[in-house]
Amino acid sequence: MAIEVLPATMFTDIAAVLGPKRPDANVCWCLSYRIPSKLNVALRGPERGVLVQELAAETPPPGVLAYDGDEAVGWAGVHPRADTSFARNRKIPHVDDRDVWSVWCIRVRPGHRGKGVSHHLLAGAVEFARDHGAPVIEGYPVDNHGEKVDLTMAYVGTRALFERGGFTKAATTDSVLNGFPRVLMRREL
Repeated sequence: MAIEVLPATMFTDIAAVLGPKRPDANVCWCLSYRIPSKLNVALRGPERGVLVQELAAETPPPGVLAYDGDEAVGWAGVHPRADTSFARNRKIPHVDDRDVWSVWCIRVRPGHRGKGVSHHLLAGAVEFARDHGAPVIEGYPVDNHGEKVDLTMAYVGTRALFERGGFTKAATTDSVLNGFPRVLMRREL
């Protein structure tokens, strides 16, 4: 398996990884941290996909996709923190005032999990941020100490994943997910 990570500009590929089975379903589409809370709550069904399609046409697009050949098998949401809810999040601190980028979601499609795709996605997110001039990138994974994380909550990643990706712990947070504390992990670019 040769995984290639590319900017998420192809909406059909984003939809294959993040989209719902039914077009009217209210799935996240990786918007909950990307857009203001009121807009996130207001968008229903197909409106969510329409917004993601618009974001995919912007520069920079809203994240990266992992491909196994021609098939999109994973997604990482990565963007300047200033354009995310992390800019205003009271539970996740700001280490400094630099123009940091955030990676907040790593999703691998069923059937492709357990094959290292998340490691490729995190590395691709780092390169994507670097290519767009980011001086530093951070993520907010759970510090699960090797314990199993529920798959529905694993999208934030684990501290171990980020450490293997060259990140170091920069701060503790007041955020808890699935019973595990989240930590702020950072990597200089």
